[in-house]
Amino acid sequence: MLEKISLNSANNDAGSDDIIGVHDLYKCFGPVRAVDGISFSVRVGELFGFLGPNGAGKTTTINLLTGLARPDAGEIFLDGLDVRKSPSAARYLIGVVPDESNLYPELSGFDNLCFCAALYGLKKSERQGRARELLEFFGLSEAAGRKFGDYSKGMKRKLAIAAALIHQPRILFLDEPTTGLDVASARQIRKLIAGLNRTGTTIFLTTHYIEEAERLCQRIAFIVSGRIVRIDSLENLLKPLKGQYSLLISFSEEVREQAELQAKFRSAFPELGFELVNGRELRVRSAQPVAVGPLVRFFEEQGCEILEARRMHPSLEEVFVELTGIEAEQMRKEREKKERANG
Repeated sequence: MLEKISLNSANNDAGSDDIIGVHDLYKCFGPVRAVDGISFSVRVGELFGFLGPNGAGKTTTINLLTGLARPDAGEIFLDGLDVRKSPSAARYLIGVVPDESNLYPELSGFDNLCFCAALYGLKKSERQGRARELLEFFGLSEAAGRKFGDYSKGMKRKLAIAAALIHQPRILFLDEPTTGLDVASARQIRKLIAGLNRTGTTIFLTTHYIEEAERLCQRIAFIVSGRIVRIDSLENLLKPLKGQYSLLISFSEEVREQAELQAKFRSAFPELGFELVNGRELRVRSAQPVAVGPLVRFFEEQGCEILEARRMHPSLEEVFVELTGIEAEQMRKEREKKERANG
């Protein structure tokens, strides 16, 4: 089905490999610098990830790039167009899927798509054909006549992506596309995103999900407190961890006398690197395979009850924690809080 649908018809006349260019971008809300002097570029056909915790500046950045907010300073170029000077022309280059749906609950799926197509000037016959094409592509043909308000969360997210693609944009912006979805729906949306990218659509994806960014994105930017702390390919981000061995030890309760325990551990295992996380997890790193038995016996002798000790493969989570100082557990809690707020 992916081969049967045309999602990109325009050519990159500028001949550049970059379709998004951002230079020294700033946006303040009162004393808060939501976006603090960021610069980056996105290549044609790339699936680019913007990864960070709540309040990092991800949504504000998307709003600036898509013309929903005006920057205080800086430049934004989409396919060579200066967004500040040519906002209307830039609008036709992009499709936007916000973190909360912007479609009409009282309209059917088909009518929502036709309405969005009309906003972009498509003729009636063209917009109806395009709507049917997208409904089939996203597996929503049987629900085409149902009210959007009666769709499940997963179906709503699919239709929102379809609406963003109605005019065949060159760039698709996705703001937290799988937040609040059940596991099966989230997996399906990720599969669709990967498929869209394979057909040539450039995708700018913001996410809380470290594993989602690792699975989907070719390059990733880490943003914290409005600043980008690192941009690189997934391969380069993981390269320092190649050849390392990792172990995660989970305790039944928070470790007391943490400083004393860490001093004893350092003395008993001087060859190992380690980090105590939230008082209940210990990450162990080594250049050689780690024997689990001696570690378990050590902690039992210290009166610590171990729930689990498991070997870990090198992951983006470890890179994120090291670069930002933000624990993945904190990210998960923020995500769960947001999902509860979204119902």
